[in-house]
Amino acid sequence: MKSILCFGDSNTFGTNLEGGRHERAVRWPGRLQKLLGDGWYVIEEGMGGRTTVWDDPLEPNRKGLAALPIALTSHRPLDLVILSLGTNDCKSFFHASPKVIARGAETLCKEILHFDYGPWAQVPKILLVSPIFIGERVEESPYVSFDRESSEKSRCLGPLYEEIARRYGCLFLDGSKVAGPSETDQLHMDGEGHRAMADAIYEIIKRGLQ
Repeated sequence: MKSILCFGDSNTFGTNLEGGRHERAVRWPGRLQKLLGDGWYVIEEGMGGRTTVWDDPLEPNRKGLAALPIALTSHRPLDLVILSLGTNDCKSFFHASPKVIARGAETLCKEILHFDYGPWAQVPKILLVSPIFIGERVEESPYVSFDRESSEKSRCLGPLYEEIARRYGCLFLDGSKVAGPSETDQLHMDGEGHRAMADAIYEIIKRGLQ
């Protein structure tokens, strides 16, 4: 059985439009599990508010760089890590440029590639997923840490992430080309978005891993 770790934020966790959580059958990791079948084990490791490398003063313990080594250790051996972070790095108080946000994603890629998995576990492949766009009306949403500039930054990340994937030999998906945020909250995917994301990731895995 091949194992996949889905390491991401609230759109991996499956935050729904009411602030709760989509059922596993709706969330993209759950849909991916169904598409791949019994020969695969899809592990959900999504957390609302998770960043690549930043400590959030309003939502503590959300730094991906701190959590990633724990996940890599507890879930090894892994065949693939799907890394889907960057939306929360666009929060206004981080003042991070798109290039700096992409550097955060690069730091996580390097952590995966150079982590000590021990003598019996291989280094997993990486599928780097650039975030869906943040809605232009996000300032009208309940998520006070995001503003119009956050939305603009999110629209610059795809090409930067793609270059990182090329540099480190990762698989790549531009999430903004397959899904987007709901009109309701301007940040999270609805069920159709999760379906589209799962379908796109499934096709990449079929070509690049099977």
